[in-house]
Amino acid sequence: MLSKSFTLIEVLVATFVITLGVAGGLVVVSQTTAFTQITSSRLTATYLAQEGIEIVKNIRDTNFLLIHRGLITEDQWAQGLTVCGGGCEADYNDLILTPFASRYLNIDAGFYQYSGSGVQTSFKRKITIFDLLDLDDPPDEIPDQAKVLVEVSWEERGRTHQVAAQENVYKWW
Repeated sequence: MLSKSFTLIEVLVATFVITLGVAGGLVVVSQTTAFTQITSSRLTATYLAQEGIEIVKNIRDTNFLLIHRGLITEDQWAQGLTVCGGGCEADYNDLILTPFASRYLNIDAGFYQYSGSGVQTSFKRKITIFDLLDLDDPPDEIPDQAKVLVEVSWEERGRTHQVAAQENVYKWW
């Protein structure tokens, strides 16, 4: 009789150990899935932040072409970049920045944009331009550098996440 109850205790302990092992494996799989989703979103947000910086550079370069054609003066190289110190929005193909309205980006045919159709994403992009500096010696009252900060935020699994990228852009001619 003693050996039968000892066998029952062994079975209960073995069942408990196996249950713990399976439960631990399920927790690891669940956390890995969640981590993969957040990492994928973080990568997308990083690309959207870099695209925001490229939008600003594209506007600056377009201004350079306008200066070269004689349509604007050299001191207007930052035209359209200083209009929204409180933050701006722009699509990848825009030539102007518009005030930040905290809108979600849509995805359509692989492109993230505010305008047009598409499926709404959970991403918001805010472009802020600040610290315009005159680097000339002696100063000529025309800024030569601007700092660009792009913040991309999204909500996932009940938490707000954010990625930020910052770069200086220069009057390079």
